[in-house]
Amino acid sequence: LKPQLGNYVYSHLLSVYQASHPEDIDSAIKIAFTKLDYDITFGAKDRILKARSKSLAAQLLAPAIAGSCALLAFYDNSTSILRVACTGDSRAVLGRRDEKTGLWTLVPLSVDQAGDNPDEVTRINATHPNEESVISDGRVLGNLQPTRVFGDAEYKYPREVSLGLREKYNARNPSNRLLTPPYVTAEPEITSTQIEPTKGDFVVMASDSLWECLSNEEVVGPVGLWLQKNRANGRPKQIESTGGSSWSAQKLSVTPTALETSRKANLLRVRQWQIDRKDDRFVVEDDNIATHLVRNALGGRNEDLMSSLIAMPPPNNRRFRDDFIVIVIFFGDNKISPFIAKL
Repeated sequence: LKPQLGNYVYSHLLSVYQASHPEDIDSAIKIAFTKLDYDITFGAKDRILKARSKSLAAQLLAPAIAGSCALLAFYDNSTSILRVACTGDSRAVLGRRDEKTGLWTLVPLSVDQAGDNPDEVTRINATHPNEESVISDGRVLGNLQPTRVFGDAEYKYPREVSLGLREKYNARNPSNRLLTPPYVTAEPEITSTQIEPTKGDFVVMASDSLWECLSNEEVVGPVGLWLQKNRANGRPKQIESTGGSSWSAQKLSVTPTALETSRKANLLRVRQWQIDRKDDRFVVEDDNIATHLVRNALGGRNEDLMSSLIAMPPPNNRRFRDDFIVIVIFFGDNKISPFIAKL
């Protein structure tokens, strides 16, 4: 999905970017997302029915049936405008230093699109007004958590299409609740934010696994700790190895918000792992700041917990942690410097 989405967005932006209004750019990104999803789902279905090949069906149905969220950032060096397009429950946040207090403030750059988001529930109920159970237990048709997603064709195909593919090509049976698809879309929500490099702006983009462990504050705060420890003054630079020594702060220097306070109490993995929520659990040991966030998401100072979660083999590991993709981006001197970590 990653290289395909980039190519689709690039090709659609070429035709509008040079002399366009901001809404034209947003529209081009949305068209690219939905066009790619159509090719993955309905395009695959058409090719299967035309070829009538079970072996081809197995290849084409895999990405069509599988589901994937997407988070895309588009930065304009000339204007310092950052656009973030989100489909699903991956998330992006901006950290910025408050010049008066010296604290880090956070700006959400995306909103989780899932069955527990009231706006998404209202949107889906409005398009399926006669289906009381379209969202059940915070999930689409009682099963799918993201409300915007690539693939997951069983929530998009008409029932007769799903049944035909099931009978001839071993596709999945449609839900008994499926009446008026599509129920989910790949169309992203897009935010635009003015980046201020002189204030040390940075952006963290990550899959939902990170946000199951840490609130927005608990992501922005540890980035601040890393910067303080390495004296980076808001800009990244490669540092010499710390030799395994650890360092922690008694309090995260982030301006608190009521929303973040409520989020902290409802983090899935914190409850599951019975994490001690004290700020001094955070440590700084890694040269790569994205790896630093993953470490602290998996236990930080609690090395025994972190080691057990990393060593846990598949498929059992999915019960206790999901795969991590974390990207931290720093801005400065008309350049961006990304740090990436995957687990």
